[in-house]
Amino acid sequence: RSSWLLLAPLLTPTVPVVTAPPCSLCPEGAHRFQWIGNLVPEFGISSSHVKVLSSPAEFYELLKVQIKTAKQRVVMASLYLGTGLLEQELVDCLEETLEKSLQAKGSSNLRVSILLDYTRGSRGRKNSRTMLIPLLQQFPEQVRVSLFHTPNLRGLLRLLIPERFNETIGLQHIKVYLFDDNVILSGANLSDLYFTNRQDRYVLLQDSPEIADFFTELVDAIGDVSLQLQRDDTVQMMEGMVHPYQGDKMAYCEIANRRVMEVINSARTRQELLHTKAFHSSQQGSSVLSQQGSRASGGLKPEPDTWIYPLIQMKPFGIQIDEMVTETLLTEAERDARIYLTTGYFNLTQAYMDLILGTRAEYRILLASPEVNGFFGAKGVAGAIPAAYVYIEQQFYSEVCCLQQQERVRLQEYSRAGWTFHAKGLWLYLAGSDLPCLTLIGSPNFGYRSVHRDLEAQVAIVTENKALQQQLHREQEQLYLCSGVVSPSTFEQPNRYVKLWVKLVTPLIKNFF
Repeated sequence: RSSWLLLAPLLTPTVPVVTAPPCSLCPEGAHRFQWIGNLVPEFGISSSHVKVLSSPAEFYELLKVQIKTAKQRVVMASLYLGTGLLEQELVDCLEETLEKSLQAKGSSNLRVSILLDYTRGSRGRKNSRTMLIPLLQQFPEQVRVSLFHTPNLRGLLRLLIPERFNETIGLQHIKVYLFDDNVILSGANLSDLYFTNRQDRYVLLQDSPEIADFFTELVDAIGDVSLQLQRDDTVQMMEGMVHPYQGDKMAYCEIANRRVMEVINSARTRQELLHTKAFHSSQQGSSVLSQQGSRASGGLKPEPDTWIYPLIQMKPFGIQIDEMVTETLLTEAERDARIYLTTGYFNLTQAYMDLILGTRAEYRILLASPEVNGFFGAKGVAGAIPAAYVYIEQQFYSEVCCLQQQERVRLQEYSRAGWTFHAKGLWLYLAGSDLPCLTLIGSPNFGYRSVHRDLEAQVAIVTENKALQQQLHREQEQLYLCSGVVSPSTFEQPNRYVKLWVKLVTPLIKNFF
């Protein structure tokens, strides 16, 4: 039975019950995950092109270096751009690079495309929009700023919900930063905290033109159905495009679905064609066809040892690829396999919880302690959010204990003085292996929002290269070293006290944060 067949129940309108046994006919090692290529494009690359970063400062410096050396394109998708000095320095780097490209050729080939969320990017008087308007004014032909507005925030709801609270309805949450043919995938936003003391994850894919093309096209597709920021700080839709909150909702979502799926399917077709050509070329050996291909390409590329699969989740548009793949990975995980899963906001969907509690693999789940939660110390109602996460964690831990699964499913809390925690993703270790062969990295948090409300993207990186596996293993170890194991005594600590009103309200609002 192939892994692809496991996805069949998820494609039906009814809620799936995933009970299929693990794939038994797949080849051993990394290639057992090639079924993901039935849904999305598969990009085979050399592991030498993958670099795992470990710190916010390293991420920030890399962003600046990449902007300064970009020649053809800068594409950045984020929730928002902050308004501090570090963020201004990034904008200054963009301005300097655009200016140089104009001076070098008279008419610049460099294009800058920035995709942000409309509600988060418009918050406050000084915001992401005011930070970027000078670039639009100075380089109108080269800079595009798109602001995605969820189609679910409309009508009376849009008029009544105040700023900040309107962000709970749905967001553009994808984080991709690409410069020419180099791509940075992360969960980090473009804000000073993410450049200094907010721990996240970051992977650089170097010299990967096909992957860079894919994410450029994806950001363009979302940009086309988003509001376009103008030089006078107004916004307007592209000509002929249905408006996200004034136009017909179903028509808008259908257009958005079509645009995004065109990107996914056309890239998948291109990659399959490349794979077919490479396969036939290798089968022919020293035939004339192989010789011609070698001459045309200036020599054959080395065989890939690492595969990148982009996983997109946009439930408002009816796109659920990341959810399908994640559920299948959790379903297939065999006995004695280990899954290290991390999220800055522990609020798993019921489907993910059921799979974790009902399957055979060992789980090590890393989540934020209250003090490193991004909402810790926030004013107003938001200040109670860490307590709500504690309550959700306590309920899940109680269920683990009731099922006597404490050894198989272990919770660990990240704690680091002066830092907050925002890392998300997973690492999969096959049974008997000390190194991971697969990781998921990107924007999803494995919660209700990620699955149902927001626009999300991550990649599955599958590798059979030991050096890259060791990089990923070190990344996992470094994060988990700053954690303590959750036990019953954890919830007896004074800082874990959850007020009654928080307990009562949490079930009602947990799908919004």
